Amino acid sequence: MRRLAVALLMTLTLTACNKGQSFQALPDDMSLGNKDAKITVVEYASVGCPVCAKWQAEVYPAFKAKYVDSGKVHYVFREMLVGGDAEVTVASAGFLMARCAGKDKYFQINDAVFAAQPGVFYSPRDTLLDIAKSAGLNEEQFDKCVRDETQVKALNDRVTRNAKEHDVGSTPTFEINGRKMEPGYHSLAEIDAAIENAGK
Repeated sequence: MRRLAVALLMTLTLTACNKGQSFQALPDDMSLGNKDAKITVVEYASVGCPVCAKWQAEVYPAFKAKYVDSGKVHYVFREMLVGGDAEVTVASAGFLMARCAGKDKYFQINDAVFAAQPGVFYSPRDTLLDIAKSAGLNEEQFDKCVRDETQVKALNDRVTRNAKEHDVGSTPTFEINGRKMEPGYHSLAEIDAAIENAGK
């Protein structure tokens, strides 16, 4: 579980920190699955968070197959910036380039950044650039994405809103139909139980 950090992006360059109530997807949220599903699972996470990456590798594929792909759950991903400078720099650049690549490639890039841990922390630019290229962005587009001041501000605004309005201080944090689980790693069995409870 990683606690919220204040971000400062240098060359790749940023700031952050971060409360809310509605579990319905907001216009700038990224989501997957049936928007009319009776259950909405919101994950507050950072692509630079090692615990989030562990959950992504070990639980997310089965969760997605069981609930998202089947149309039982609307999955909403909300961006956070947590950890030390290296983690925040990677997460900031990762989210910025994922948004740049477009909605249809957003989760592809997130998955790749998660999977690139921990190596991405030692060679962030090269690793992230390789991921950007695999999604169809060239080096010039990548550099423009991670340095776009308007998008940097928008990311920081989202992070601030997600933390303050939704009272989220660490990642990963899962919210099932508005009911938060204890922050941290949760097995599929634990999420199964929370989803079952939310459906009652």
